[in-house]
Amino acid sequence: MPVRSVAVLSLHTSPIAQPGVGDGGGMNIYVRSLSSALARAGVACDVYTRAEHPDQPRVVTVEPNFRVIHVPAGPLSPVPKESLPGLVDEFTESMLGQIRTCRRDYEVLHANYWLSGQVAHRLKHELSLPMVATFHTLALVKRGGVSGGLGGVHPTAAAGAARGSDEVPGRVQGETDIIRCADLILASTGEESGLMSSLYDADPDRIEVLPPGVDHRLFSPGDRAAARARLGHPGRRVLLFVGRIQPLKGLDLAVQALAEIDDAVLWALGGPSGADGPGELERVLKLAADLGVSDRLLILPPRPHGELVDYYRAADVCLVPSRTESFGLVALEAAACGTPVVAASVGGLRSIVSDGDTGLLVEGRDPLEWATAVALLLDDADLAGSMGARAATRSGRWSWCMTAARLRRLCSDLVERTPVTCS
Repeated sequence: MPVRSVAVLSLHTSPIAQPGVGDGGGMNIYVRSLSSALARAGVACDVYTRAEHPDQPRVVTVEPNFRVIHVPAGPLSPVPKESLPGLVDEFTESMLGQIRTCRRDYEVLHANYWLSGQVAHRLKHELSLPMVATFHTLALVKRGGVSGGLGGVHPTAAAGAARGSDEVPGRVQGETDIIRCADLILASTGEESGLMSSLYDADPDRIEVLPPGVDHRLFSPGDRAAARARLGHPGRRVLLFVGRIQPLKGLDLAVQALAEIDDAVLWALGGPSGADGPGELERVLKLAADLGVSDRLLILPPRPHGELVDYYRAADVCLVPSRTESFGLVALEAAACGTPVVAASVGGLRSIVSDGDTGLLVEGRDPLEWATAVALLLDDADLAGSMGARAATRSGRWSWCMTAARLRRLCSDLVERTPVTCS
């Protein structure tokens, strides 16, 4: 029997929140887009997220078969992500109470990020439901950890992962516990799957590579001049950065590359994120001033997801200088719009950008190497155009409806099996 109802957990950020604000980013888009695609395929999806404002309705119907349910846990105000582990117990109890009164019999739990995984891990046993886990980021990958063999994560790697402003003590162990108990673990790429096995001792038989998608009804090639006219662009060559402003995303490197390129502007769409966000924005602005490019750097507030298409179409080149990236939705959306991408040769970006064919990958973080790659595309319109066209064609292999269809089949298989017993 096809699965009919899924409880989706997204504790720390809501799929209906503005991406690029606070902790909202690619995961918001992932949860919303995948839930929407599942709903259209006949799978009822309720997304449980923490209530952050006193005026939020308890339940928001996004579209038929797709609801967002706000769960009270902690104050009715934003809470720093590093403080959210202290609210996991309260969220779990509140969510359990809401499930028992929502009049919907869930067949699968789908947890997004390790905090939601902590909740789903407990609900799995309380409700006797299979658990699907999507991590989006992993502490040991972000911190460059190494495998500790069959005994689990190497203690030195775990200590390194716990350091850093966006991590909290206990995250590595929490991820390890989730991986050992999840009935199905979703990885965006084969590389991520391998890292789960090598760093966390994950059972390869319980990992499925299921890449995210892109909405081709929205993100598609279009007229650059028309897009620039709608945005009121003055006419210079445009470099585009889309993402939260935090050290991990590498806006500083994009600014340094800009300083090596004449007659171009850099649009940065996104707001400060996390504990380091405000300081990172201040640092980037000072860097731009020191390099003499403040007049060519435009920090733009986050835009609704549907409005990004004009920015992608208006740009000559999209820059994705992330230090690590499990997948890279920005690179995929830009490609779908026919805009060539210059990206860091890390993580999932290597699966999206075919180096020299649909865009360019840069090894390392030398600003001059980045500027050289960008200038190659800026100075050769025919090369940029052909790369962009091939990128748009290649992007067709990723779509949310295909991702949802495969996940539906995987979940349907799960409900026919006995849930995994935690090892």
